[in-house]
Amino acid sequence: MSASIENLVTSGTFSLDGGTWDVDNNVWIVGDDAEVFVIDPAHDPQAIATAVGSRTVKAILLTHGHDDHIRAVGDFRDLVKAPVYLHDDDRMLWDTVFPDSTPDHSIKDGDTFEVAGAQLKAIHTPGHSPGSVCFHLESEGVLFSGDTLFNGGPGATGRSYSSFETIIESIKDRLLTLPAETTVNTGHGDATSIGAEAPQLDEWIARGH
Repeated sequence: MSASIENLVTSGTFSLDGGTWDVDNNVWIVGDDAEVFVIDPAHDPQAIATAVGSRTVKAILLTHGHDDHIRAVGDFRDLVKAPVYLHDDDRMLWDTVFPDSTPDHSIKDGDTFEVAGAQLKAIHTPGHSPGSVCFHLESEGVLFSGDTLFNGGPGATGRSYSSFETIIESIKDRLLTLPAETTVNTGHGDATSIGAEAPQLDEWIARGH
């Protein structure tokens, strides 16, 4: 039996460094008819809980700590009674949004999360933020890239706690080494594949973003 992947798009805002922008976020629900993981439950906790339905949420997995990805997590955690996982290197972003609470667990590079007979593996990919993490569902040939890799290039690195050189290193060494046919399910926008993005690496480096 293979794990199913469901996508819900939610809308809200992203704020950092004194600016606020309207954004649409991809929420990913991975599992089967009984249990799921929810990756980045953004903006609309009730709509996401409705999409989950009666299934057990084994964990809430966060690709990084930017507020568009985490601001709804407190309410969603209360709704579904599931533990939240975040890489420790993004705790300063979490603490800005939730100064009085903590994630339930930290994510470390190589951690695995099992659901529906399949396994998600955490890949630490700093750059967009220090604690950015992608999740590789190898059995389905799918990568959940958060805001590290998009259709058309790397995630943004022009704001606090980000580094273009670091994100390029993460993408080159950790993601473009995956099979070319790997589907990349992103944090925002349309999906892509490793094979579609890999030939553009030198172009990204030349343009600097």
